[in-house]
Parts: sequence; C-alpha cells; structure tokens
Amino acid sequence: MNSFDRATPVRVALADDQALVRAGLRALLEGQAGIVVVFEAEGGGELLERLHDTPVDVVLSDIRMPGMDGIQALQALRARGDATPVLLLTTFDDSDLLLRASEAGAQGFLLKDAAPADLSQAIRQVAAGATLLQPVSTDPVRARFQFQDQTQPSEPFNEREVAILRLLAGGYSNKEIARTIFLAEGTVKNYVSNILDKLGTRDRTRAVLKAITLRII
Repeated sequence: MNSFDRATPVRVALADDQALVRAGLRALLEGQAGIVVVFEAEGGGELLERLHDTPVDVVLSDIRMPGMDGIQALQALRARGDATPVLLLTTFDDSDLLLRASEAGAQGFLLKDAAPADLSQAIRQVAAGATLLQPVSTDPVRARFQFQDQTQPSEPFNEREVAILRLLAGGYSNKEIARTIFLAEGTVKNYVSNILDKLGTRDRTRAVLKAITLRII
C-alpha cells in the first residue's frame, strides 16, 4: 500500500450531472478535515478534460450520467494511462454495475446513501492505495449464466478459498486480493491454482461462473 501523508489534504474531483448533488457532496467532504474538492464536472467528458490540466488524488464520480457516464469516463482515463484512483457512486445496488466498475479499473464502488464518515474514509483509503471491495451479489449472474460443466469439485473448499473466489468474482487481481486479505501475492496465486484444479477449470472466468452455478459463492 502506498503511503499517504495525512498532513496533506486529499485532493478530490467531483463528477455528477446534478448540481445539487455536487453541492451536497462538496459541503459534506469539505466539512471533513484533510479533504479538499479541487473541481467539479457535470459529466464524464468534462471530467476527462479537467483532469488533463488539474491532477487530483481521487475522483469521486456518479456512475449514471448522460453522455459519457462514470464507467465510460473511467475506461477512457485508464486507456490514456491515467491511474488516478476512482470511486464510483450510484443510487442502485446493482451487481452488474459493480462487476463493470471493477473490470474497468475502479478502486471503489459505493452507494450514494453511504454514511458521510464511510465516504470520507473511503476517499482516504483509496488515496493511500487501497482498493475497496464490497460483497458481490451472485444471484443476477446465476440467473444469466448456467455453466455447462456442473460436476462437483474434486475436494471441498475451505473458508479462505471461498473468500478468494468471491474476490475473483469481483474482477480483482491477485495483487489486489493479496493486499486485501493480507497474504503474499505468490500465496494467492497458489490458492487460485488450487481453486482451478478443484473446479476442473482452465481459467478464472470459468472458475467463477462454475462456482456461481454450483452455489459455492
């Protein structure tokens, strides 16, 4: 995890198409010690333009915006090599959005009704290099996909393996998983290999889909 000087304010960019929401978020965040809102943007396009000239420590963006939405802006940001941490906000507890956000490279995904203290803590955490993982609801995925191979695992899964499978379902890398559950990256890699062997699958995507189908996660 990167070090982050607590004495230095965390510089935040806000992106939301609703002026009242931006004003509320600004007031909320600037009421917290150590956070400063550097600029606001009405959409993804404006956000990308402003970030060219005004770097920040964290981007706090709504997901659903007209034109270029939060996930599209994140994808464009990563495509141009900008690794600024991004926290995506939504009013919808939508597992598909969570999966899309994680695949696009978001560091966090929060509901807009999160407590103010949780939001400010999340901003500080991602500024320090952390990734915020939230539980992935697998029911929508199970309803959409039925993995063809439904043979049972060769061995039962222990709690640690199930936890890692859930993180794999969120689209997170071995490095992110290692940082989250305090293991060496090589140890996580070994766990993933064991998971694939137990499920009889060739890759992480097939392992996750099969684990969801079999209700392991």
